[in-house]
Amino acid sequence: MMRHFFSCGRVVAAATALTFLAGCTTFSKDGGFNTVSTTASERLGKDAVLVKTDEDREAVAKRTQELLSKPLGMDDAVQIALLNNRGLQASYGELGISEADLVQAGRLPNPGFTFSRAHGNDSLSINRTFTLSLLNVLTMPLATRIESRRFEQTKLLTADAMLKVAADARRAYVNAVAAQQSAAYAEQVNDSAEAGAELALRMQQAGNFSKLDYAREQAFYADAVAQLAKTRQQSVAAREKLTRTMGLWGASTQYKLPDRLPDLPKDRPELKDLESFAMQNRLDIQAAKLQTQSVASSLGLSKATRFINALDVGYQNNFTTSDGHEQGYEIGVEIPIFDWGGSKVARAEAIYMQSVNRVAATAIDARSEVRESYSAYMTDYDIAKHYRDEVVPIRKTISDEMLLRYNGMLASVFELLADSRDQVGAVNSYIDALKEYWLAETDLQQAVGGRLPPLAMASSSSAPATQPASPTDSEGK
Repeated sequence: MMRHFFSCGRVVAAATALTFLAGCTTFSKDGGFNTVSTTASERLGKDAVLVKTDEDREAVAKRTQELLSKPLGMDDAVQIALLNNRGLQASYGELGISEADLVQAGRLPNPGFTFSRAHGNDSLSINRTFTLSLLNVLTMPLATRIESRRFEQTKLLTADAMLKVAADARRAYVNAVAAQQSAAYAEQVNDSAEAGAELALRMQQAGNFSKLDYAREQAFYADAVAQLAKTRQQSVAAREKLTRTMGLWGASTQYKLPDRLPDLPKDRPELKDLESFAMQNRLDIQAAKLQTQSVASSLGLSKATRFINALDVGYQNNFTTSDGHEQGYEIGVEIPIFDWGGSKVARAEAIYMQSVNRVAATAIDARSEVRESYSAYMTDYDIAKHYRDEVVPIRKTISDEMLLRYNGMLASVFELLADSRDQVGAVNSYIDALKEYWLAETDLQQAVGGRLPPLAMASSSSAPATQPASPTDSEGK
């Protein structure tokens, strides 16, 4: 009996030693945020900041005002969103929650203490018992490793959420600038239609214009008024979406957007092996793999403890007036009579297979997204280039020739106005094509993990700093 007591004592001592080794887990200095900030720097060339103190808020406000002091660029919008988007700041809280779970898994479980005092028949009984969950102590190293993987997974998912906010900011910026540009050209069309309707009214009153031609000019003007109101509202909506994405309010919402979208790049880089690049680069895939590894570890833990659902070791120190002090120990174990742990293992195996299939589904979806995004990227570039190099120059040539004919009294003022409207229509089509290109590039970047392959990025950066003049420069001349 005494040998068994000392054997149990050695087990408790060894378990306690393991606990203190595992109990070294502490909170990190960066709280896991270094993964997010490094991802933002390497993949976006931007700063990601975790705002926790008044000093942090002041620094963010100062940086934001510096970026808003000039017409807002696409990169500026992304940086402001990374600094101010409150939804993104809220997602950073997942890092603290996950790290707290990790530290908790490495902490020594609190012992239990039971005290009882009873007397009867002139006899006093005092019982004092200390208990410690030996199972939690023995499984602590494995539990810590599982939580460590979950913490790494949370880091990746949080960084991926940051990349998604950056992509949303790019899309919102492109849509806002394009909508503002379209509204400006709709206003030009409206002015042209108004001038035509006024001239038609005077000529009709003078008897030099048929009722049919007059009605056509009035109908065009009425349509232009409605179209102007629609494009203005679309511009307001797109701008407000950009404002929400950047997390701005108050006076900061009075930022100035450029008059037009960035010009189309001179060359479109040839991108190869994008699917392989995405498999290595996408953070959601890396996080899904870690999730599967964590579930696998949990499955191993379930198998090891399927028969031992509770194992407590206790030290007893009892006293009675009749027998004096009594010392010893107790071990509590559930006897697997009704529950042999089969359902516990089956559940873990089902969760594991579920995780494996989710990883496969994520990878399949990612490959498809890459192919779809790359196809749109190529097509939209070619369309925008076609408008820039073919359609708009031809429309300008026609406009110049029409002006010459009008000056030579070979064309009427209504023909000149109609041609001007057609030219603005071509320019609007180019704006839409350019918008679709920048949106397609953003979708492609997100599909491959937040950035294009290094060779493609180098090719883009090697383009001349001065891009060809936008075809919209010809408008209104």
